[in-house]
Amino acid sequence: MASQSTPSRRQIIISKLFQFCRQIIGPNTSAENTPVSASVSSEPLVITRGEHGISRKQFSPNAIKVLYRLKDGGYDAYLVGGCIRDILLGQQPKDFDVVTNATPDQVKKLFRNCRLIGRRFRLAHIVFGREIIEVATMRGHHEAPEDKNQISQSSDEGQLLRDNVFGSIEEDAERRDFSINALYYSINDFSIHDYANGLAAIKAKQIELIGDPETRYREDPVRMLRAVRFATKLDMSIAPNSEKPIAELANLLDNIPPARLFEEILKLFLNGKAEANFLMLRKYGLFRSLFPELDKILDKNPDGLENKLVQQMFQNTDKRINSNKKVTPAFIFAALLWFPLLEHTKKIQEQEQILEYDAFAQAMNKVLSESSQHIAVPKRFTLGARDIWHIQHRLDKRAGQRAYRLTQQPRFKAAYDFLLLRVDAGETQHTELAQWWTQYLSQDINGQKDMVKNLGHQGGPKPRKRTRRRAPKKPTE
Repeated sequence: MASQSTPSRRQIIISKLFQFCRQIIGPNTSAENTPVSASVSSEPLVITRGEHGISRKQFSPNAIKVLYRLKDGGYDAYLVGGCIRDILLGQQPKDFDVVTNATPDQVKKLFRNCRLIGRRFRLAHIVFGREIIEVATMRGHHEAPEDKNQISQSSDEGQLLRDNVFGSIEEDAERRDFSINALYYSINDFSIHDYANGLAAIKAKQIELIGDPETRYREDPVRMLRAVRFATKLDMSIAPNSEKPIAELANLLDNIPPARLFEEILKLFLNGKAEANFLMLRKYGLFRSLFPELDKILDKNPDGLENKLVQQMFQNTDKRINSNKKVTPAFIFAALLWFPLLEHTKKIQEQEQILEYDAFAQAMNKVLSESSQHIAVPKRFTLGARDIWHIQHRLDKRAGQRAYRLTQQPRFKAAYDFLLLRVDAGETQHTELAQWWTQYLSQDINGQKDMVKNLGHQGGPKPRKRTRRRAPKKPTE
């Protein structure tokens, strides 16, 4: 019964909100009449506490503390963005972000547990043990007069390099990326301020950029990845006007620092919607800027083994995430770079006429080096991917103590799962090997010894034949 009451309560809250919106705006605020490109109004739609039905108990207690401390310090303070959106959609927010008219230095004076971070966007992090409440100063337009605290820089492509320009709440709403994120919860009267028809966008189930889409994507190309992530996460679609420029501007992701793209990759592939994100990235041409070599391979053979393995890997990842099981990024990158690795191995072996294992080792260095130019994967994950790849070459060597010793490797379980993934995707030549290891891992120590004995010499090289050395004859007198 509890599981049935939650959706009905969610529907009641949203229904009440839109009945109120229609009374204020008029009868034409329907999904069909929702604008495809959002704009910000100087007079926001204000939904009072009695009308939106959101309680402070649904927010983090630490976020509420931050709001009241800023208010008592004489500043305006609002909860903003995803936390308001998620609660309206009946989801549990992961983060609580605060916006205020206090500058970062003023925020730091109010909180002893504050640290200032960021260069492109100057932010204050208020630390409560493991929880961090992010506090941002309301941002203004780039044309605002500059002083020592007002700094904005853009690249030739229109990308914002520094954006420390402060402004009013109306200007801050214009600087938000999507209309569903321009929702502000006021601690003064507990009302919600909707500056960009975010409630209408939620009702229409559309991801809309605020302002001119091409300009906003050029300011920050990562917004294209965020649009994809929000669309899959919230079960929405990207509004036509916001969708149109993506394919043309996808190559702007090449200008984004590789370390930042790694963080975005984790958000895309470790949120339980990895397969949907992968398919949408491919649809818009965004995957090409993240994994260019794999993208070419997939284009050559869209229905081939390569695509099956990648999609199966993402399906398995989603199942584990949604079952609250751990997933290591090392496994994801091992799978995404596997086919580029095989291609490089083949080329090196043909060019240099060396053994496959030596070519494989050289190819690993080359693939990881080229990948780091696009995505800066930390060393702890690249080492994990290397181990998974190395063990693939050792899984068929099982004689003597080799099988047991291999199972003691820290990455053996991940490497075994990778073998199963390869077989599931269509590498049927390894089916017997995968079945042997599955049975081996289910046996006790005596059963494992018997399995190795039954291999004969199939699981490794034949032992050398020892020849007895005869003692030299004693000379006769």
